Amino acid sequence: MSKSGFVTSIRRQSEDFPGWYNDVVRKAELADHSPVRGCMIIRPYGYAIWESMRDELDRHIRRTGHQNVYFPLFVPRSLLEKEAEHVEGFDPQVAWVTRAGGKDLDDWLAIRPTSEALIAEVVKDWIQSYRDLPLLMNLWNNVVRWELRTRLFLRTAEFLWQEAHTFHATEQEATDEVATGLEAYRAVCEEWLAIPVIKGRKTENEKFPGAVYSHSIEALMRDGKALQGGTSHMLGQNFARAAGIEFLDRDNQRKNPYGTSWGFTTRMVGATIMTHGDDSGLVLPPNVAPHQVVIVPIFRSDDDRLAVAGAIERVEAELAGVATMSGPLRVTVDRREETPGSKFNHWELRGVPFRLEIGPRDVAAGQGVLVRRVDRLKETIALDALAAELPRRLAGYQALLFQRALDFRAANSHEADDLAGFERILDDGGGFIHAPWCGDGACEKRINEQTGATIRVIPFDAPDEAGRCLVDGRPSERRVLFARAY
Repeated sequence: MSKSGFVTSIRRQSEDFPGWYNDVVRKAELADHSPVRGCMIIRPYGYAIWESMRDELDRHIRRTGHQNVYFPLFVPRSLLEKEAEHVEGFDPQVAWVTRAGGKDLDDWLAIRPTSEALIAEVVKDWIQSYRDLPLLMNLWNNVVRWELRTRLFLRTAEFLWQEAHTFHATEQEATDEVATGLEAYRAVCEEWLAIPVIKGRKTENEKFPGAVYSHSIEALMRDGKALQGGTSHMLGQNFARAAGIEFLDRDNQRKNPYGTSWGFTTRMVGATIMTHGDDSGLVLPPNVAPHQVVIVPIFRSDDDRLAVAGAIERVEAELAGVATMSGPLRVTVDRREETPGSKFNHWELRGVPFRLEIGPRDVAAGQGVLVRRVDRLKETIALDALAAELPRRLAGYQALLFQRALDFRAANSHEADDLAGFERILDDGGGFIHAPWCGDGACEKRINEQTGATIRVIPFDAPDEAGRCLVDGRPSERRVLFARAY
């Protein structure tokens, strides 16, 4: 329940974080369960949030020279099995079409878990010379991974995502591409969604099946768990060799190109909810908010209603086309036949950054009351100053949410030097734990089995620091990032 008592129908984060999350997703009308096992329906408000981050990421992708393409939903089993490590990693999650057109299929069709195998098979006819490289493709589509335990946005059997697939003449070009993808994700997360992230390399146990290595960004949610925000993979020549892709290089030698892939999904809607939300519901960064300002008329008599309505129409006209850092100012007027309190509750739950209240006394004074969602700070503001002031306040609000999330991460980041201390931190609320690790996958597995925590990444900015592994005491070169995760 909020301090003002507006929102009373969602559970508290501190008492039941999963319940709070489900309440917010359902009651803010972001998504709903569907009749299809493990699949979700994304409702208009939730889809608008996804569209905003999708479009921003697409702008980054296009600026780096990638072109959008589309490949089929179905992947023949014969193609998926060409890269043994890849198919082994995905097999438990693959959904198969075994019968179609009234007949059993000789070659089963996988419902796309990812597109590497299919793309590799097709582009071998497109890549004949070094002049055909680099080939920079991007897909916006849906994929299916048969999850046993699902949660709206965070983990569903079908989800929406972006997957980039690229081919390069040299290993260095592919290495640079992996960094390009990860930087696009960092920029969207930090600059658009106000979610601070840590960039790093996945361990061998955690990397993408079939990849040479994987990089990712990791964010901390308000319940102390980590969430992977996006991954970028160096595929080397593995998929190209398996598919028989070759090109004639400048030295007149036939070679296999180097590949990369990188992906970003609708789980980032869930990440935005869990990074910024509070006990009253969503708290949306202005860049991604479908509505940045909601205007609530307040009146009792018909005369008051007419005066307020006229003032609001003038405000709407003045704000039309006002530019913000995320495009034209997005303003909505709540003209529903509901009480002001009900309207406050409605928009507070949905996380609109600012509410502007205008009543008859405000009209007479040429002002309104501006309420900031994150802390309910109220201020009187002149109506004729809104066009100039709202963009500045929205930029400040965006920065405030990012700093608040940074401060939360700092307060919930810890160091542990032994397993007992490591477990105490997890039992006391979790968070990010920076701890020494010898590099042995067996030790990594033991920590996970004993504590439920995984190595999220080996951070790029982790300094050299001699230590002793949490498990077996062998030398460690630096601390790695552990957490329990979604």
